[in-house]
Amino acid sequence: MNANKRKAIGYVRVSTAGQAADGVSLEAQRARIEAAAAAAGMELVAVHADEGLSGKRADNRPGLVAALDAACRARAVLVVYSLSRMSRSVTDTLAIVGRLDKAGAGFVSLTESIDTTTAAGRMMVTMLAAFAAFERELTAERTATVLHHKRANGERTGGIPFGWADEGGTLVAIPEEQAVLERIAACRAAGLSYREIAGELTAAGILTKKGKAVWTHTAVASILKRAAALAA
Repeated sequence: MNANKRKAIGYVRVSTAGQAADGVSLEAQRARIEAAAAAAGMELVAVHADEGLSGKRADNRPGLVAALDAACRARAVLVVYSLSRMSRSVTDTLAIVGRLDKAGAGFVSLTESIDTTTAAGRMMVTMLAAFAAFERELTAERTATVLHHKRANGERTGGIPFGWADEGGTLVAIPEEQAVLERIAACRAAGLSYREIAGELTAAGILTKKGKAVWTHTAVASILKRAAALAA
């Protein structure tokens, strides 16, 4: 065993659906990892596996957890056949690469030719993070546009808020609850805290949307926030 060789830890995974779809078995992945480690002059210490487990989450796979722990302890290079074998979540992938980097370890994905021990590999990870951030911002922007459109047309965008009823997907005002909303707004304008307003409503015998006799300050704050959003 050569102490000067960089150590490598392999990780392989298949799910029943995944193996049938792409035909990359555990044995095929392991063989590719062994060949890549040998070609790079690395000592492959171990190959950890998860069989029949989904790649949607990284925290529910004992093989991946073991591979990460081993790579971080040995400051080794975690080698996978492809990103999809490690995780189908970009967020999880970036978290894994970040943890390895912090521990002084590396990451190699053979299919995508990503190698964080090189400048080009680190650049690819940076680009991956940028695309992930862009996708999150784009999704948030689209969601905000849809919600604004629904609110403008009186459509419900979540649970039925206090003061309203749902009639065929359209919010219709309930006079009695609207009066309570006005009372809450007036109390807030007068400088009362959410807790003080909750106490007043409870003392007055006013029921919550769910029919409860006791109001909480969080319920009052939520109602005012929803009312402001509907008015926007």
